[in-house]
Amino acid sequence: MLNRISTYFYRRPRLTLALFLAPPLIWFLVVYIGSLISLLINSFFYLDGFTGQVIREFTLKTYAKLFIPTNLQIFLRTTVMALSVTLASIVIAFPLAYYMARFASARMKTWLYLAVTLPLWTSYVVRVYSWKLILAQEGIVSWFARLVHLDGLLNWYLSNETLGGPSLSVSPTGIFLVFLYIWLPYMIIPIQTALERVPKSLIEAAGDLGATPAQTFRTVLLPLAFPGVIAGSIFTFSLTLGDFIVPQLFGTSSFYIGKAVLTYQGTSGNIPLAAAFTMGPIIIMISYLLLARKLGAFDAL
Repeated sequence: MLNRISTYFYRRPRLTLALFLAPPLIWFLVVYIGSLISLLINSFFYLDGFTGQVIREFTLKTYAKLFIPTNLQIFLRTTVMALSVTLASIVIAFPLAYYMARFASARMKTWLYLAVTLPLWTSYVVRVYSWKLILAQEGIVSWFARLVHLDGLLNWYLSNETLGGPSLSVSPTGIFLVFLYIWLPYMIIPIQTALERVPKSLIEAAGDLGATPAQTFRTVLLPLAFPGVIAGSIFTFSLTLGDFIVPQLFGTSSFYIGKAVLTYQGTSGNIPLAAAFTMGPIIIMISYLLLARKLGAFDAL
């Protein structure tokens, strides 16, 4: 019996392939795409201000609320934070990735891989709460600042309305530092992988033709590693856009998109407005991917 079944499927490879692909495709279409469609549908409803009930009538009233100054500031604040984290991740990740790809021995590369990925083995929440303790007023950062007599400079920095707060653990700077730590491995690995694919002969040829190290980096290395930079930036940018835990724990009264969605959906019960807010990161990421495609970031993938 089993031989007949195996022979039947062996003679029909397309049917076998369809059976293997059906479960993940159904899951993707029903759970993932279905959830997005449900969000999109709910975003066209609105909340009755008097009864607090969701009125299931097609309208653009909810989307109109996204363009009030307060909500526009939320989108701008979140996008600037995502861009800042992404750019800082690139600056920090590129030298380390280049060293791993070009100079590190096999043993050193193994240890560096371990060091980069080790934080990912622990719980996301545990890592975030660890930084809450590190950046607190009684944490190691404040202790070190007092030790080297920089506590006055730290207090002056925290007094800045844009960057500061009661402490680093409750400030936009704290949010930035935690995001940078959390998502940095997602930038290092793609860049290192892209640099591994760059032939050493191209770098040597550029030097033989008289190019300076800066010219070699700008005209040879960076264009060939650009797909890895874009791949890593997709992670850091998109994950920062939608995260709500870090802004909730480290943020001040200023909202970010994830925190706004959590508040509107959970506290006020305004599911249509929360759904409309979730469309924002989707549109931003689509625009980001289209820009990356126009710049040719996906040509070498």
